[in-house]
Amino acid sequence: MSSAALERQIRPIYDALDTGSNKSAIVDCNKLLKKHPKNELIKSLKALALVRSQKVEESLVLCDEILAAKPTNDAVLTAMMHVLRGLGRHKDTVTMFEEAYKQQPSNEELGAQTFFANVRAGQWKSAQQVATRMYKQFQEDRYLYWSIMGTVLQAEEASTPPAMRTLLYKLAHRLITSSPTPSYLSADRFYLHLSILRELELFDEAHKLIESEVGGNICSTSLSCNELRREIWRLRGLTKEEGDRAKKLIVEKKDRNWLEFLSVLDTTFISKGESAEHVKETQELFTQIAEQDGQKDRSGLLGLLELERRARENGVSFDSSRLVTLMEQYFDKIGDKACCFEDLKPYLTLEGEELTNWTAFLDAIPSSFTTLNELRRLINSYKMVRYNIPQSDLTIEAETSRIQLYTKKYFEALPIGADLPVTELQPADDLALLAGSAYITVWKLTNEERYLFEAVSLLEYVLTKSKQSFLTRLLLIRIYRLLGAPALALEHYRAMHVKQVQHDTLSHFILSRVSMFSLAPIGDITFATECLETTQIYLSNSQETSDFIVRAFTSEKYSQIPEFIEFEQRLENSLQRDIVKMEHVRMRLGHEPISSDIIDMELIELKFLYDRTHHDNRDFNILVNYQPRISEGLNEQTLLFGKGEGLSWLRAFLRLYIRAFQQGSDLDDMVEEKLLIGDRPKHVVEQPPLKERLRKNASDNAAESAQQLTSDELAFVSFADELANWLEPYHDYARPPPAVVLAEAAKQTVLKTGHPLKGVEIPPQNGTNGSHKKDDEPPVVIEPTEAIVKFFDNAKARYNEVKDNASPIDVLHVAALAQEAFLLFNVETLRFKTASVVKANKLGGLVSSFKAIRINAISVLKEISADLVRRSESEGTSESRKTFVDACTKLITSELDHDFVLNIAKRVSDSRKKVLEGIGKGMGKICSSYSH
Repeated sequence: MSSAALERQIRPIYDALDTGSNKSAIVDCNKLLKKHPKNELIKSLKALALVRSQKVEESLVLCDEILAAKPTNDAVLTAMMHVLRGLGRHKDTVTMFEEAYKQQPSNEELGAQTFFANVRAGQWKSAQQVATRMYKQFQEDRYLYWSIMGTVLQAEEASTPPAMRTLLYKLAHRLITSSPTPSYLSADRFYLHLSILRELELFDEAHKLIESEVGGNICSTSLSCNELRREIWRLRGLTKEEGDRAKKLIVEKKDRNWLEFLSVLDTTFISKGESAEHVKETQELFTQIAEQDGQKDRSGLLGLLELERRARENGVSFDSSRLVTLMEQYFDKIGDKACCFEDLKPYLTLEGEELTNWTAFLDAIPSSFTTLNELRRLINSYKMVRYNIPQSDLTIEAETSRIQLYTKKYFEALPIGADLPVTELQPADDLALLAGSAYITVWKLTNEERYLFEAVSLLEYVLTKSKQSFLTRLLLIRIYRLLGAPALALEHYRAMHVKQVQHDTLSHFILSRVSMFSLAPIGDITFATECLETTQIYLSNSQETSDFIVRAFTSEKYSQIPEFIEFEQRLENSLQRDIVKMEHVRMRLGHEPISSDIIDMELIELKFLYDRTHHDNRDFNILVNYQPRISEGLNEQTLLFGKGEGLSWLRAFLRLYIRAFQQGSDLDDMVEEKLLIGDRPKHVVEQPPLKERLRKNASDNAAESAQQLTSDELAFVSFADELANWLEPYHDYARPPPAVVLAEAAKQTVLKTGHPLKGVEIPPQNGTNGSHKKDDEPPVVIEPTEAIVKFFDNAKARYNEVKDNASPIDVLHVAALAQEAFLLFNVETLRFKTASVVKANKLGGLVSSFKAIRINAISVLKEISADLVRRSESEGTSESRKTFVDACTKLITSELDHDFVLNIAKRVSDSRKKVLEGIGKGMGKICSSYSH
């Protein structure tokens, strides 16, 4: 058959893969392989279809065959690149392209693809070597700059020793200065040159480049180069020269970049002896700018405020009343802008007479309004007055009065935005958010749910008028979680249409401690699914961001490459990503039967997470905060149990689950190395064995854990540690040796694929299970500690302490952790459920001690389960709805009527009923599943 005819037959396979019809693609590949059994392209396309169909073992066989043939065909290489990426085998991708390039060293495209393969894998040393080779061979300038950039990135790797880092930068400097084409022919090449000079502290050379005519032109048009220029000037000590340059831009070119104003301010206080004189000069300059700009630009006014603040810090302020005077002037001109409060916030920390005068000024703002500008002035005045409320005035009565004021003004302001499109925010929204903040304060002072009932009623009404108010939704999400109505919180979270990287920054609002709301044991995997959907951004990051880096190299955007790499690393090592993963594991154990497959799979994943250097990308500041400065912020006030999960929380739960899964698994490091498909994560430094670190960190992180874990979580962690310490010797004794585990894995692979497991030989069987030598004595069976025996009784006592609390949050928390402890017990004892294992290892005495613990645990969980179901019955009743409506009596008006509040009451009570009933019934189901 001609190549053209074969190409026509292969085309439908490409079409099937493009449309996601992987099964059809596999069928078509099989048909063609019967006629062309050695065709590498068909094999690679079949491997791709198998990977996308999650048939990993079958794809591996084809994958290894193709790689062994060392392909050079572009279509095969492209298909295999996608296959290996799907398998996480980035190192094999590099090797594949390197082998192809060796066979065709004059193929420039193969050279570039080899370079890009190293870039995608983050192998900067190899990338630099490939680029150097290409430059010598093809004499194209960009390959030299690729080599220089690769050298810089190699220097910036965390594993690079300081001395080597300097040598690498010197190499980069030598390469860039010896380039036949100067760096200033391109803004990004110029940026790369300056960054190298900055790192080597060659400031004179950098200054010469920047001060040249072409360098000055580049810095004036390139933001990244100009930012680098500022930094070099600062490091060189040219603060005064930078300030003079900034003054010239502000005056002559009317540049209103705030960075220029900051440069002038830095210059003003550079010499303490001359600061007073310089303050006067800067004051005259900024006053002139403010008068020229009027309301068109606020830079001059803000410059005067910042100048006065710094003058006070340096003891050269001329007038003790000047700050308040400037703030009043600023408010007069900018008070009708939404940005006014945030602009003035850094200067609002006033005391004594200044605070009295400032408050009097704000109180004089007219409380009536007919225009949007008048309304904004009033709102800004309310925010600023609230910011400085003293502790003595932060009482239930005072806050209740403020709630009434904010709410009254909210309804009065609604007509101003009545004609706005539904896509626009209502200008009155901030008044409702002020009321919501005050409601939270009163709730914190009284611990009475009725204030939260009123808050959600008002905020739900706000959304009927301002559907796009995400700030309102975020506050509602927090309050609904405090009320134990997670379904309503999720409804608002989904209504925000969170996309892309926002999943990383915002998902903590809905997924923080989400396992305590999980109904997975009764088959409702809503929250587990939300966890998986949230993690899609991390999967796409690992696949797409490396492509962005490749494109940046292709278009020579060197200033963007470090940003893309940092973005990729921050997402790859996201703290929120791993917190969500931990929550998903906790929910999964309640949904799926505990098995060795789950234990093995989760163990491998969690071990990868433990050694990461985590980045906390979560956005807490996005939650509006109009609380007084002397109190906690709204974020802290609305956290569940007043505790936010951080790195210590994550490490505590990772540690306990890794220990439990390690003990329940037959995979040791050697077995795992043989069976693992993708690349292992890179470790920066050598560390002690994981087992040793897990034990050590238990005591090292105790103080930090206490700050982030609730008392009930700490009790659960302690139980898990005691359980692991007790059972570890018996697991180690009964675990089969690696050879036996590998032999079993090899057998399963042959059964699934018909091919042997690569790199694993099945050892001859000697008639024993190989778990230990015949003359080994099993460890002496000791009784469990009191902490293990009494845990479930203590959980029952704790449940009885909180079961009469108005909010169901505490009972859900205690119940969920008691259930989790029982599931963890089943993970730890799964190995000893097989009678043959117990008999062969003479551990009958150990297993008999499990019975009492299990019986007691099930008894406690059944009592809690029954009580949760009983409590749920009282939630969805007319009495519970009446309690809600009665709490909102003062809020009910002709606009926010009784029926509206009743509907909110019904939704809240139904949501609470659902979660209480679901967790109660789920607990009963778990007790039945693990009763033996």
